[in-house]
This record gives sequence, structure tokens and C-alpha cells, in this order.
Amino acid sequence: MLTGAHSIIYSANADADRAFLKTILKLPAVDAGDGWLIFGLPPSEVAVHPSDKNDVHQLYLLVDDIAAFVAEMRAAGVACAPTHDRGWGLLSELTLPGGGKLGVYEPRHPSPEPLIGKKSKKGKKDKKRDKAETTDEKNEKKAAKKVLKLAKKADKKSEAREGKGAKKRK
Repeated sequence: MLTGAHSIIYSANADADRAFLKTILKLPAVDAGDGWLIFGLPPSEVAVHPSDKNDVHQLYLLVDDIAAFVAEMRAAGVACAPTHDRGWGLLSELTLPGGGKLGVYEPRHPSPEPLIGKKSKKGKKDKKRDKAETTDEKNEKKAAKKVLKLAKKADKKSEAREGKGAKKRK
């Protein structure tokens, strides 16, 4: 039977986005090996919408107060799109350090009770890895802050280059 869901975010700057998930969104993580982080999420839900084609998927994070969430993200320097009332919920979108967009919404629809899956059994190797990660947490936070700064610096350089290109074309 199902024990959970595994979502994947593809990114042009995966390290910066991982740092964002860990330090800004404060998602718990485990190192699956070689620094490959897998993040824990709160209970989730899935919906199926009609479409003209298959293999189109979206990921939204759910919040209980979109205005407070957007204010918190903006205070942390995270770009967020304006909030729109879609009827089924209040929708915004945040920009990850890698440039990708991630939908966030405050649902107005009823939500199902979470499916409680079986927890996977942890072996000694997994427990050692989890313990080692918690002892390295301070270093990871420092590295994450550095990555976010580098990502912002790269964005500014890119914007400057685009501005110069626009001036040359005129």
C-alpha cells in the first residue's frame, strides 16, 4: 500500500534551491548520500484535472494564511507574485533561487484526511546518517546562506548584462 509521495523539482541551480528549502522554508531533510538531500513535507493531497495531454503535473505548497506567508517570504528577500483569488483558493507563486517558480496557495476547498502510510524501517546506516546530518546543521546553514547570496549576485549580473544588451540594440 502507499506510504507517501515523492515530488521532484528540477532546477538550473539545485544547490541554491536545496538551501532555500532547508533554510527559508525550514523543511526537514535527510542526506540520501553524497549530499543528495530529500526533504520532508507536511501531509499532502492530489487532484486530477482534465487536460488535452497527459504527463503534465504541478506542485503547489499549501498554507493556512497566504498573506502572512507572502509577507514572510518577501521579508526574507524571496520574490512572490501577487495573490489571486481563484475561487478554489488564494494563489501566489514564489521564485526559487534557481529561477524556477513554485505555486503556493491557501485552499478554500475541503481537504481530505491525510492517508497515514507505513513508515519505512530505518537501519543502522540510516540512523548514523541522520545523526551526522544534525551535527552538520550549522555548517549547512552557513553554506546555504552563502549559496543564496551567490544566486542573488548572479541574478544581478544577469540583469545588468540584459540592460547593457538593451542599450546596444537601441
